[in-house]
Amino acid sequence: MAFRETCAMEERIRMLSDYDTGAFNVRELGERYGVSRETFYLWRERRMSGDPMWFQDRSHAPKSVPGRTEPALIERIVEMRRRFPHFGPKKIAVRLRREAPELDWPAISTIGDILSRAGLVEKVRRRRRPIAQGRPAAAVLAVNSEWCVDFKGWFRTRDGRRIDPLTVTDNESRYLLDVRIVKPNHEEVRPVFERLFNDFGLPEAVRSDNGAPFGSPGAGGLSRLSIWLLKLGVEPHFGRPSSPQDNGRHERMHRTLKEQTTQPASACASEQQLRFDEFRQHFNEERPHEALEQTPPAQIWRPSSRPMPARIEQPWYDAHHEVRRVRGSGEIRWRGECVFIGEALAGEVVGLAERDQGHHIVRFCHHDLGMIDPKKIFRRFAPPRARRGETAVTKQ
Repeated sequence: MAFRETCAMEERIRMLSDYDTGAFNVRELGERYGVSRETFYLWRERRMSGDPMWFQDRSHAPKSVPGRTEPALIERIVEMRRRFPHFGPKKIAVRLRREAPELDWPAISTIGDILSRAGLVEKVRRRRRPIAQGRPAAAVLAVNSEWCVDFKGWFRTRDGRRIDPLTVTDNESRYLLDVRIVKPNHEEVRPVFERLFNDFGLPEAVRSDNGAPFGSPGAGGLSRLSIWLLKLGVEPHFGRPSSPQDNGRHERMHRTLKEQTTQPASACASEQQLRFDEFRQHFNEERPHEALEQTPPAQIWRPSSRPMPARIEQPWYDAHHEVRRVRGSGEIRWRGECVFIGEALAGEVVGLAERDQGHHIVRFCHHDLGMIDPKKIFRRFAPPRARRGETAVTKQ
């Protein structure tokens, strides 16, 4: 018991003992012990009640709390948190109401208090939000309008194997189409897309960052993979340099993926892939998503109505284009000379449309790659994601 509380109790006993002597009246006792008349009468009434511990302070907590959560509900809330340790109060509330809608579940704030009292919540330091720069990515209006693809930062399993997880999501429904351990190159990434396109159909577009194998610093910013996508009728969308917020929904998924599957890493690649597969099923079918009104992505996503074609056709150019096939060296034959266009286009067909004063625009599908001037020099158009300070036209 605290020293100050002990002294206070002794003073109350002495005050009432002095009162019993009849040598002091109430006013004098109040001045002597520094208490009001009301306080004196309060302690006298408590002594008269017969309570042997009348001089002790009593709890100010109410004897009954009508709105207190029932122990059975508290137990189920704690059990749900232990079942899904990465669910916060909002997702736990949604899950509980879905499983037992007939019960009167407490508010989200109360669920948070229950988890905190149970020691199941760790305080997270809030980060200051960065100032938005430039325009955000255009809003996606339908499922399969745009898929997002990226490599989550690499790490190593406990046996020392480097892991590069390729992730693909549908931007509108947040549906996680795949998490696959592959090397970040064209030869391993394209088969993943081929399987997804065969299983789920083609999206309208695929959003990615600027790096290989999705983009390149070459003509039009196109890589072998984005050229293949264009031939399939899938538009490649690229974020701005050093702007992960342009793919913010996908990056947010990466944070959850890292928390639940890589801390700590698995013993080997096969075990790590199994954890990725389990996470994908949980993320799509069990985890409520706040941006989807706490609905799991699987309830919104559906396969695309655009099937993967059995044969990929060459790009079509209208009559005012001259057509050339790019050689393995990345060059085309033009007006008796070899003009370098880009190695990523090797074997592809490009169209050249005359502009004014002997200039010719070089196109692949509907993308303008650059211009051949009268001196037969190809000047590529800088891709929209060029670095700050680069000129709009760069000589090859």
